[in-house]
Amino acid sequence: MTLLPPEPGLLLVAAPTLLDPNFVDSVVLLLDVNEEGALGVVLNRPSALPVSEVLGAWGDVVEEPEVLFQGGPVSTDGALAVALAAPGGEGAVGFQVVTDRLGLLDLDTPAELVVGTVDRLRIFAGYAGWGIGQLQDEIERGDWYVVPALLEDVFRSDTTGLWRDVLRRQPGDLAFHATRPADPDMN
Repeated sequence: MTLLPPEPGLLLVAAPTLLDPNFVDSVVLLLDVNEEGALGVVLNRPSALPVSEVLGAWGDVVEEPEVLFQGGPVSTDGALAVALAAPGGEGAVGFQVVTDRLGLLDLDTPAELVVGTVDRLRIFAGYAGWGIGQLQDEIERGDWYVVPALLEDVFRSDTTGLWRDVLRRQPGDLAFHATRPADPDMN
């Protein structure tokens, strides 16, 4: 099984053997990978907390469901906004490109300045982070599969089946893992 090297814009899909409660069955969008480590957000952990209750006007701009997503176990009191720039909006105020039109939006930017520059937006409380060499070690240990992302993975309204759907569309043996029971010994 050939895996991609981790890069911004790719997904980390938790292997069935990864039992860390922060990441069981998670799908992580990588936002930054460099010599100091990696950073991403968990795409399939919506909370019950409406964005409007925490970030006011941003509640009118975010994608359905209009709730905060649990981006990961690090800095859960902070928020990261992942956005899809409108065509030509990649240079908009507060927008930092991750890959193509996908990027991070600075939430200190007044929401009214964003209207028309962003097609889609999702806000995450916290993030997943890895120090120098940590993510590579976890990938080599088999904790994560590194696979291509689709825009719909990032902005999907119902994320309950995201883990299985991402695995199912992968080539070869990787697709087989989507049907694997949580505890293979019970099979």
